[in-house]
Amino acid sequence: MQRRVIILGAAGRDFHNFNVCFRNDPAYRVVAFTAAQIPDMAGRRYPGELAGPSYPEGIAVVPESQLEKLIVENQADVVVFSYSDVSHTAVMGLASRAIAKGADFLLIGAERTMLRARAPVVSVCGVRTGSGKTPVARHVVKLLRGLGRRPVVVRHPMAYGDLVRQRVQRFAIPADLERERCTLEEREEYEPHLADGSVVYSGVDYAAVLAEAEREGDSIVWDGGGNDLPFFRPNLEIVVVDPHRAGHELLYAPGEANFLRAQIVVIAKADTAPPGSIATVRRHIAERNPQAQVVEADSQILVQHPEKIRGLRVLVVEDGPTLTRGEMPYGAGVIAARRHFAGQLVDPRPFAVGSVHETYLNYRHLGPCVPAMGYSVAQLADLEATIAAVPCDLVLVATPADLKRAIRIAQPCLRVHYAMEERGEPVLLPRLRELFALPGTAHPSSAARRAG
Repeated sequence: MQRRVIILGAAGRDFHNFNVCFRNDPAYRVVAFTAAQIPDMAGRRYPGELAGPSYPEGIAVVPESQLEKLIVENQADVVVFSYSDVSHTAVMGLASRAIAKGADFLLIGAERTMLRARAPVVSVCGVRTGSGKTPVARHVVKLLRGLGRRPVVVRHPMAYGDLVRQRVQRFAIPADLERERCTLEEREEYEPHLADGSVVYSGVDYAAVLAEAEREGDSIVWDGGGNDLPFFRPNLEIVVVDPHRAGHELLYAPGEANFLRAQIVVIAKADTAPPGSIATVRRHIAERNPQAQVVEADSQILVQHPEKIRGLRVLVVEDGPTLTRGEMPYGAGVIAARRHFAGQLVDPRPFAVGSVHETYLNYRHLGPCVPAMGYSVAQLADLEATIAAVPCDLVLVATPADLKRAIRIAQPCLRVHYAMEERGEPVLLPRLRELFALPGTAHPSSAARRAG
């Protein structure tokens, strides 16, 4: 008999796991997806055009809060956890809810969901949202170009719109973001790569995404989302750790799995993190993944005309997912404002409206900054209204995307940019040379690794 399956998701990993593991397997019948983390996903359907001939009417997406009801009404046998950046305690809470209603609880192994590419793959993943993955991925792209390669970036899915239309997405110029009607969250992931001249692929069906990416490039850089595992099997697996949240590398799923798999662990933000926190991360690497190479990296926070910050009343707008799902009270914008002697960090919370106000209620840890949430037109309108209401001299925008392309900001603005720089003896370039069998000095433990 077919086993009846519910997939717990957040419009990304859940669809990939279905496509790879369940879509064409007659032993299973997926009866529903659930929705968490991303607003307005519940009530939709995974369309039949993508779900395949066994699911001509598609598959319903239902609020995760209805899990127990779904199990009982659909006589579900298995509940599959398929999203990222969730504490181990929260994952086991979901497991307990499923088990209490008689269903099995399943976590699918990394290798089962990784597609095998013909082109070499370098993956850059993290242990938490906002660890600093994209600056590392951009750095890897630049190194590959310096080695004469033609890398293509493939980004973790953000399937928030028309899923059939988004089956395979290609971004090469800013106008592509408009054509694909990208949300602010999507822009934040794609724009930095486009500014570097990279082509970015994303989508819903990653077998089709991989086929298109391999036609265009001779190597792939996987830029992970949140703290999820790669969708493609990597030839070199780089994982980024944030020492501002030292210890989180052991406390969140599936970030800890990334941490344990990593061939190279990049300790980002080393220039702003307390030395004791860096030491804690290093100790955890030595205890849990001693074969990994360790790179300490400065996450450079760059502001054009930083002298304009001094003495002013500054409103800081930060990357939304880093502050919410990533549980950071503030980000690079607050650091930049303090570093360049802002006269005052204006607290926006008394002026927040709509969904921005709700975000502060849901994430009580947030400090005096605005989380830039923009999954919908309504959220962007609330963000615009909140910023407009704050009495300030300057808005310091620390979102990876240019916020002024998405909303109107009447106050003077400065943008914060990010870059990554390795400390000490370079590690990434020699490892990339080794990966592509190019002349240069290999890492001294290469022979030992191969022998092991």
